[in-house]
Amino acid sequence: MEPILMKIYENYAGGDRDLLLRSYEYAKRAHQDQKRASGEPYFIHPCAVAEILVDLGLDAETVSAALLHDVIEDTPATEEDVRREFGDGVLSLVSGVTKLDKIVFKSQEEEEAENFRKIFIAMAKDIRVIIIKLADRLHNMRSLNYLSPGRQQRMSQETLDIYAPIAGRLGISQIKCELEDLCLKYLDPAAFEFLVANIHLKLEERKRFVTYVVEQIKEILDESEIRGEVFGRPKHFYSIYKKMKSKDRTLDQIYDLTAVRVIVSTVDECYEVFGKIHKKWKPVPGRIKDYIATPKPNMYQSLHTTVVTDFGQPFEIQIRTEEMHRTAEYGIAAHWKYKEQRDNETTLDQRIAWIREMMELQGGFKDSKEFMNTVKEELYSTELLVFTPRSKVISLPEGSTPVDFAYAIHSEVGNHCTGAKVNGKIVPLNSRLELGDVVEIITSPTSKGPSRDWLKFIKSSSAKAKIKAFYKKETKEENIRLGRSMLEDAAKRKGYPLSELLTPESFKKISEKLNFDTQEEMFAAIGYGAITVNQVFFKLVDYFRKEVPQPLELRPFKEKNVSGSVTVKGLSGLLVSFAGCCSPVPGDDIVGFVSRGRGVVIHRSDCPNMRNVEPERLQPAEWTVRRGEARFRAAVVVYADEQGDALSAISQATSEMKLSITAINGRSDKAGGAIVEVTVSLMSREDVEVLIGKIKNNPRIREVHRLSS
Repeated sequence: MEPILMKIYENYAGGDRDLLLRSYEYAKRAHQDQKRASGEPYFIHPCAVAEILVDLGLDAETVSAALLHDVIEDTPATEEDVRREFGDGVLSLVSGVTKLDKIVFKSQEEEEAENFRKIFIAMAKDIRVIIIKLADRLHNMRSLNYLSPGRQQRMSQETLDIYAPIAGRLGISQIKCELEDLCLKYLDPAAFEFLVANIHLKLEERKRFVTYVVEQIKEILDESEIRGEVFGRPKHFYSIYKKMKSKDRTLDQIYDLTAVRVIVSTVDECYEVFGKIHKKWKPVPGRIKDYIATPKPNMYQSLHTTVVTDFGQPFEIQIRTEEMHRTAEYGIAAHWKYKEQRDNETTLDQRIAWIREMMELQGGFKDSKEFMNTVKEELYSTELLVFTPRSKVISLPEGSTPVDFAYAIHSEVGNHCTGAKVNGKIVPLNSRLELGDVVEIITSPTSKGPSRDWLKFIKSSSAKAKIKAFYKKETKEENIRLGRSMLEDAAKRKGYPLSELLTPESFKKISEKLNFDTQEEMFAAIGYGAITVNQVFFKLVDYFRKEVPQPLELRPFKEKNVSGSVTVKGLSGLLVSFAGCCSPVPGDDIVGFVSRGRGVVIHRSDCPNMRNVEPERLQPAEWTVRRGEARFRAAVVVYADEQGDALSAISQATSEMKLSITAINGRSDKAGGAIVEVTVSLMSREDVEVLIGKIKNNPRIREVHRLSS
């Protein structure tokens, strides 16, 4: 009998066993003609993933989804087939881990980022999705030697960047440690081989030393009449490698290659044994950590201490209860593995609260890449423990400030924060917090919200996301107005009335691809810069051309003819037009350039394009139009740290002046800032100067000037 079938019969009964056996047979038939890169039958992979989950103690529905997790992606089976055979619960899990293979992305990086976002959305609904994904990645890493070196490197780096930290955050240490060791094998093979060879050289000597320490601690337990278990645990290669790198040490200078664990029954016994070990051996200063009183974010609890034996050899001891040990080994999977002592749903919610918080904020991110980078920052952040005035422990990234603390308490506390006290003293909001600080946040109901300057010094990714979400929400109406105006202008330039392009039917069609519930959401996304005008406009035009039976009567948008607004001395009867490079408006000093085939083109006198032309082709020109008789277009370029800041400032200024935006384009500069070029319809140079002044008055804008190219 195959190993997975044996495990199914050993661990499940009744309807659960029947579900798993049916899933096994279905997946076996679906994958029967497929091979892995190794040449082995593909079905080996879903069976191996299912075995990992059985060992973790997951429920039958999850193991069923593991057996079926590739059938929708890699076989003719459809979602409806899976639903009909195995129900909505299994389908939901399978869909959560199915790659986005049917969506076309601009780059491999974008595809990975979007796939990552989908996994997190599914995780927020059902945490079992990521546990299946971790098991899937673990087996793929175990068989990575059959792939090309390039793919080995890429997959190992992605695993080390994303999946191993997620396993650690969920507390599933056995998967985290194996993933990290496998990544090291391919990312730094020389270091991996060195560690394997050299750690085994002194294995017997280390075993004798660990046996001595274990026997000494057992004597302490016997003398104290405490029942418990004591054993040695070798540290995994990647943790040793990381310590050698970060502390610039050789292997001979790493003393704690093995840790000793003490498992007792109660918390009181943990502290009693802890004290007696310190009485027997001298502890190393700065190496004592109490994770029982202050658990890690993944709910890990244990007492850690490093002591020096009579021989002068330092070693690490970890002391915990049986329940703490289960959580340390299996993390969130212990919720299913130890059913008779299963955590209640409230505790489970606490364990995955960080995931749900990230998903609540995900709508505020510009794109999937920004979301993925923010989550990675959250996973990598070094832990800093501080306290509220009522002694509640708050975990923050190292280098955090009172503002990070405020948002960790609640979004509203952060949004209304006006000051802070640390250890009873008022401090600046950009002060760095230290381990053990007691922090009190001062709030005001009249506060207008967070300052964008806070983004320059805060460390917490979730705090940054909450501030950005606040500004996005606060400027929603402004973004809707700007986005609608931008889309209308795009349609007018191409000769389409927006009202006939954007109908309930066409919006429904494009919303399936762009994921908007309402037109206002779409307009806001355009105004905010999350999507471009062209992404929407061209989809509307495509739909119109395909679906509307009668051709649309084009109504091109035309401004009033302004060719008679100037006179060119010495010439008459020639066509007069205005240069797009410098966009002259009444009040500008102007000059006429006699072109070949285009008549006279009016430029600003300071236009760079007029510096090197033949003097005989230039003719004096002057304005004859009066203010209000005609409208002209002028282009302005705005520099800001973020595109959203520039768009917001432009929208506010043009709205106040009742000016129409006729074109807008944005890009990034080399330093990562935003450059936005906007063309507006106005009447005079004074209008341009007022517009530039209003935009400059916005504190979030770095520079503004008229465009001349």
